[in-house]
Amino acid sequence: MSNEMEEQEGLQMSFLDHLDELRRRLIYSVVGIGIAFALCFAFSKQIYRFLSVPVVQQLQRAHRAQQAESGQVKLDQLKDGEVLQYTFTQETAISGVKIPLGTTVLVKKVTKDNKPMLVLAQLWGVGHNLLQPETAVSKILQEGESQIVYDDENNQLVLRGVTSAFMIYMRVALYAGIALAIPFLFFQVWAFISPGLYKHEKRYIVPVLFMASVFFFLGASFAYKVAFPAACDYLLGWAMEGGFRTLLDAEDYLDLIIMIMIGLGIVFQIPTIAFVLGRIGLLTPRMMLKAWRYAIVTIAIVSAVLTPTPDAFNMMMFAAPMVGLYFLSIGIVWIFGKPRRSDEEVRELAHSK
Repeated sequence: MSNEMEEQEGLQMSFLDHLDELRRRLIYSVVGIGIAFALCFAFSKQIYRFLSVPVVQQLQRAHRAQQAESGQVKLDQLKDGEVLQYTFTQETAISGVKIPLGTTVLVKKVTKDNKPMLVLAQLWGVGHNLLQPETAVSKILQEGESQIVYDDENNQLVLRGVTSAFMIYMRVALYAGIALAIPFLFFQVWAFISPGLYKHEKRYIVPVLFMASVFFFLGASFAYKVAFPAACDYLLGWAMEGGFRTLLDAEDYLDLIIMIMIGLGIVFQIPTIAFVLGRIGLLTPRMMLKAWRYAIVTIAIVSAVLTPTPDAFNMMMFAAPMVGLYFLSIGIVWIFGKPRRSDEEVRELAHSK
């Protein structure tokens, strides 16, 4: 009886020790995020401008497309050499000099290589630049797209409250602080579960932290550069086609892009998790290949949750890299995976060699 009581007491103490360790790791994590938050708050304005670039670019693109479509001249109604006044229905720039929307110049219709086009009918001085006659209007517009800096109010995010700007910078600093503290947070998770690992398995901390940080960065970058712009282009296209004036709320936009970036950053941890489980012998390539159908269904569900649009194209933008990561993980487990051994088995194997 006394032995049973001692064993139960030992189990109880072990459980309390785990709770104490969990509390310690949570405190360390909160302190780490707090330090990262304070650092990021000093640069919160710059971080917010960086995060707002994708939606501003998509707004500019949508407005340019809308302006270009509304400003198309029916060239078949003109005769070659006929002179007319052309009004720019979209902003452009010439050697850094902004040409405002509504600017009017004299142009004429010409046909070059069996293609009708509008060209300048006379010399046009823009600042210190002289544009020669016969310069194609389409060339001016095309070259101006890469030079123009759009400050139209239609391309700016809006705020709904007096304190909204301050709260946005606070949230930006918090989200950026969490992202900056990702390696430290992964280390805390590892430190919590490492007591349950063998001594030789604890040495995997360096490759695990490296992989986790790299794949989180890749996931966030994919969201910033590919996934979110594609979703944003789709959504803004619907708004423009419907004739709506788009005024995007800054707080809603921030929540959306951060959710997508952090979500994909976490999803891109599939290879890291596979490496850990394969290295300690809990996962094999055969297991992953047998479960690939279930993995595809799970990926489809996660993609549907993360995708801010209901269309299949944007869902595939999220699902395709996840499927690729899953099969990459199979290769990682095949290369690095091995049966789990105790410390004694590892030492015996080393001595036998």
